[in-house]
This record gives sequence, C-alpha cells and structure tokens, in this order.
Amino acid sequence: MQMTEAVKNAGVVGAGGAGFPTHVKLNTKAEYFLVNAAECEPLIETDKYLCRTYARQIVRTAVRIAGHLEAKHAVIALKEKYSREIGALSEAIAEERADLKIFRLRPFYPAGDEQVLVHQVTERSVPERGLPLDVGCVVENVGTVLAVSDALEGMPVTEKFLSVTGAVKTPVMFRVPIGTPVREVLQKTGGLPGQYAVILGGPMMGKMLTEERDIGQAVVTKTTGNLLVLPKDHDLVRRTLMPREKMIRRATAACIQCRMCTDLCPRYLIGHEVYPHRIMRNLWRQPDVTDEKEFERCFGSAANCCNCGVCEMFACPMGLSPRKMNEYVKELLRERGINPVRSLNPGARRAVDYHRIPTERLIARLGLTQYVSHSLPDLVRLDPEEVMVPLSQHIGKPAVPVVSAGDRVKKGDLIAEAAEGLSANIHAGVDGVVEGVTADSIRISRREE
Repeated sequence: MQMTEAVKNAGVVGAGGAGFPTHVKLNTKAEYFLVNAAECEPLIETDKYLCRTYARQIVRTAVRIAGHLEAKHAVIALKEKYSREIGALSEAIAEERADLKIFRLRPFYPAGDEQVLVHQVTERSVPERGLPLDVGCVVENVGTVLAVSDALEGMPVTEKFLSVTGAVKTPVMFRVPIGTPVREVLQKTGGLPGQYAVILGGPMMGKMLTEERDIGQAVVTKTTGNLLVLPKDHDLVRRTLMPREKMIRRATAACIQCRMCTDLCPRYLIGHEVYPHRIMRNLWRQPDVTDEKEFERCFGSAANCCNCGVCEMFACPMGLSPRKMNEYVKELLRERGINPVRSLNPGARRAVDYHRIPTERLIARLGLTQYVSHSLPDLVRLDPEEVMVPLSQHIGKPAVPVVSAGDRVKKGDLIAEAAEGLSANIHAGVDGVVEGVTADSIRISRREE
C-alpha cells in the first residue's frame, strides 16, 4: 500500500496545528523534509516527551517520509536547550545509520511556527499566505510523524498524547482516546485551583475556555497537544474576556505609534508585509474609509498576520491588542471582498536575527514563570467510560458518519469517512456502543448492551 493511501485510510492530520489532512500534504515531491519538534509555545511538554520516548520510531519514519518525497535533505528541528531529546534522537540516528540531520534552534518564540522554521533551516522565506511547499519544503510535526508510523503498520489515529501544565500540582503527560472529555483529564492531575480557566494549546495561540459549561463540553481531538490551567484571575484570562469594543476604543486612544508591534512581528521579519502599527493608527477613521484602494492601503496587511500574539502579548508597551485588531480588520476585508495583493518573493529583513524573543523572557512577561517545571512528567493512561468524537477535527469538510445509534464498535473501527474534497477519516478510540450521532459528533459508551 502506498504511503499516501495508508495515511489517508488512518485519518492522519497535522497533530501540532490546525489539522491539515496529512495524505494531501504528502502527495507531492520536495527538496526538504522538516520534522518540527520545536514545541512552538512555552509550557507544552508533548513533543519533548515523544522525542525522548519514541526516538527510533521517529527517525525511521522520518527517513521513510523523506524517501517518499524524494527529499534531498531530511532534518529534525528542535531547540538547542532540549539536551535530553537531542541525545535520544542523535543516538537513534547513529543506530539506524540514518541520513537525517538535527538542526538546533535558539530558544525563541515562535521557533515552531512552520514558516519561521523553514527560514531558520533553509534561509528561504515562504510567500505571503503561502505554504512551505512553495519553497520546496514539507513540514510535519513530530506527533504527525508518529501517526504516519502507525498508519504504515495499519493502525489508525485513535488516541492522543497531550500534556497538562500550569496551575496543577505537577505537569502530567496523558495518552487518551480521541473524544475524551477535557474535564476528566483535568480531574486526574491531582490538584486544580478553586476557580480556573483552561487554554486548549499554549498561552499565545491556544483557545481559552473560561466558563464551566465550555470546559464541560470540550473534548480531546486529534490536534489537542496541551491543556494549560490558569487561575481565573490571571491576567491572560482577564485580557481574553475584554470586549472587542473596548479594545478598539483603547487602540484609538492609547497607541503611541512606537512600531514595536511591527518590528518584532515574526512574519514581518521574514519579509512579509505586516504592519500592525499602521492598522492601529488608522482604526479611528476606519468607518469613514469608503474607497476600496485606500482601505486596502491602510488595513490590507492584516491578511498576512499569523495570529502568533507577539504584538499584543510581548511587544506593545501600552498593553493594547494589535492581534485582535488584525482579526477584526480581516473580517472587514472579507466583508468588502478585498483580497490584498501578496508578495511571492519576500526577503528576510536585516533585523531577523536580532529581534527574536527569548522564550524565558516571554514566559516572564506572561506571568507564567511560577509554572515552569524542569521535571520530566509521568505518563498517565486514561480510559473514559464515554467519548464524544467531533466530526470536524481537521481543516476542510467534516467527516461523514458511517455508524448509527445502537451499533457496537471496536477501537480502530471507521466511524466517519472523509467527505469528498479536503477531509479526513475518523476512527473509534474505544470499544463500545454508539449512543448517538449528530451533525457534529458521535457519542460512544463503554456500557454493555
């Protein structure tokens, strides 16, 4: 069976990002194959755990993927401070005699952004709103590589590794079935704050859940790599709850046009036209800009924003929200049908190596230093009595259910098949009975009939 077919059948999607179906990504040829083990955001332990624990499997599969792509260069990129992980991978490379290089990244944010990673390794800048393939690269998260390894052995994606960090007794690694309730994972950490919020992902780009109802409804998906627990009175939580209207008023009144939001923007540094300071400067007159060309000149660069959060979480000395304003302006651009012209040949700016944000400084600025742990988290396996499996865990169309209420399924059975076009298969993570099927999810219980 060909690699792309095996990966498609197994329902593999990007494990470290938005969940792009991997079989589509691998259906090509490339000069570089890059394994992203850089753990883009702070306070996430998953990629490091996988590198320490499954080094030989990662190395073997990376070589196979590189061969499939006919790549001349195969590289695993991770931060230079990950000494244990580098040691494990180096030993595996030597044992396997693999034609695979380790690229050591400086510990900065966002080192794991795939376009920043491509520039670091190849010195090539991906075009605006483009893909690494546009410059001859395919990038896969280390968790995705392991899922490909399983797929080549006929095992579909049924489980997920994820770390739980932040305001918990101690960081913990979990291995759970897809669809496991987030609340059940949190209850196994051994200690939570009285009032808390949960970020699905990392502190910069993760999805913040502040309400009990939302936390209770959240489940682990193929792309869930971390749960960050924070006290509900933490500044990151308060900032998330600020209404957009207030953010706009503060932006129009308090922006001092220092340009720090632009000068430290990672996409600006690799040569993209991203000017959040210009957007902040023009917000006050946005309702009066009726000319489409003028609107694009003032606000069009927001289309190139990658939502990394550097501008508002680190750069702005006034505590404003340029990223949220970029998101707001993106909506206006779509409403007006404006698709800004994009540069296909960007070149990195001279300050690219001097405006990197050290991870430790970022952690301190975010008020998260107390949650940094240097211990290795233990692995906990969790087998919930019931799972709620979303039909949309990937970019593209939701999967189409192939089971009905009352059906008995076993772990690994196909329960929803990829829709026509861009989509991905979904498989059962537990043995049990299908309790219900909706337009959004499939509920499976372990109960006996």
